[in-house]
Amino acid sequence: MAQMSIAAEIRSGKGHGDENFPVASHLIHPRHRALILAFYDYVRTADDIADHPTLSERDKLNFLDILDAELRGHGDSQPEAVALRRALAERGMPPHHALDMLTAFRMDVTKRRYADWDDLIRYCRHSAMPVGRFVLDVHGEDRATWAASDLLCAGLQINNHLQDCGKDFRALDRVYLPLDALAAAGVGVEALGEPQASEPLRRCLRGLAERTEALLDEARPLAAAVRDVRLGLEISVIQTYADRIVRLLKARDPLSQRVHLDPPRLLFHGSAAILGEGLRRLTRWRPLARRAAGA
Repeated sequence: MAQMSIAAEIRSGKGHGDENFPVASHLIHPRHRALILAFYDYVRTADDIADHPTLSERDKLNFLDILDAELRGHGDSQPEAVALRRALAERGMPPHHALDMLTAFRMDVTKRRYADWDDLIRYCRHSAMPVGRFVLDVHGEDRATWAASDLLCAGLQINNHLQDCGKDFRALDRVYLPLDALAAAGVGVEALGEPQASEPLRRCLRGLAERTEALLDEARPLAAAVRDVRLGLEISVIQTYADRIVRLLKARDPLSQRVHLDPPRLLFHGSAAILGEGLRRLTRWRPLARRAAGA
């Protein structure tokens, strides 16, 4: 397998257009999109390895090691690793954000339970936060923006865990819901295999959604903090989608109900976010322009 494309063998078929949030949408400047998409393709391949339903644990870890080695320059058999390695080299950027992501995928292979909220956030430090940091670095943003980005990315990740909690348990015996939260609600992990959530499980899920909503609220200054206008618009859209999904999670049962935004709602909320962030930036820019003109 190491001599052929791993992705050709195991990719799920899921692409960047299937995510809950924009991935290098056309809001992002064209000079950055190819690099971000190369990062996405590499990470998507690693994610599909970790989630593959029939590969053994040993094979999964071996394949992740191949992607790791080739991103570092040791081998050229995996197109996704080679493409990202070359794209990073053109920018003079190191591969550490992508390598951090591989740590999360190795955890997905070997760790199926999370003790508490802090344990879950430690996972998010590898599974989600490197994505935001990478995009900020691609745009040359100040690292002071990392803190808010980390919160937004963790919120997005936990939204996804809550949306997919039943599927993750049934298909992969993987539970991201903190075990202490389930225990406090008086339910075990087997409750995630039921066709409908019990009221105690619903209370647990709402409580976790509320904690996630608090993360997203803390992340809200990020869009305004970045200098790149197009990136600021993209972040505003992502923040808006995350806000809407966490509200749905507080109201719906992810075991029996769809907890996603349909295309018309994505369009409506995305357009509103772009308009709102654009007006905010214009309002801030006009006094600065007048002062500069009078100087």
